Amino acid sequence: MRPQLRLGSLSLIDCLTCAAMTVAVPMLFGCGDPSPTTEPSAATPVASGVLASAGQPHASASDMLVNMHDACDGPTFNAAVGPGTCIREGGVTFPDFIAQLTRQGVAGAWHFAPSMTAAQLNQALVAVDRGGEVHTFTRVAKFGGGIVPPLNQLSHNPVVAPECTTLEPDDFVAPGGTYSQQVDATGTLLFQCCIHPWMRLTVQVPG
Repeated sequence: MRPQLRLGSLSLIDCLTCAAMTVAVPMLFGCGDPSPTTEPSAATPVASGVLASAGQPHASASDMLVNMHDACDGPTFNAAVGPGTCIREGGVTFPDFIAQLTRQGVAGAWHFAPSMTAAQLNQALVAVDRGGEVHTFTRVAKFGGGIVPPLNQLSHNPVVAPECTTLEPDDFVAPGGTYSQQVDATGTLLFQCCIHPWMRLTVQVPG
């Protein structure tokens, strides 16, 4: 029997299954083949985000790398949420992940590195998924919750970022994949993962 971690009367696993499995996991495993097949080209500044298939991620000298990290333990995450949720072996077990969120509101191994940086106008931010789960690198007007209600509640993000409600298939970044976003405005730019909403980046862009 799969573990049933409950949040009041809400089944955490059922919600994770509904939200994450029907949105994020199909984007990764589409036709049942989780193996990436296409080598990404060097990241190039573009007007909107572009998802690249996994391979050996790299960026041009003018681009800024953002590493998207997690430490999911494949066997326990897949048993709890569903097959293909995590492709790593070893790491933080699913019960420990939930315990960290319950205690702290964050799971520290799930983060963007760096979490704060400076960039230049028209420079490209190239986010690389270094973990075992699908992530998004989504620009938002204000940090907020994402697409998995129990994770929003445990991370104290009850108000969903509107940008997370309009995600398209190529906004989901598979493990090893890259996503390029051009810096097209000055001031303070905010980016977050719409699955794990405590994964955040603040970018300062001088005028």
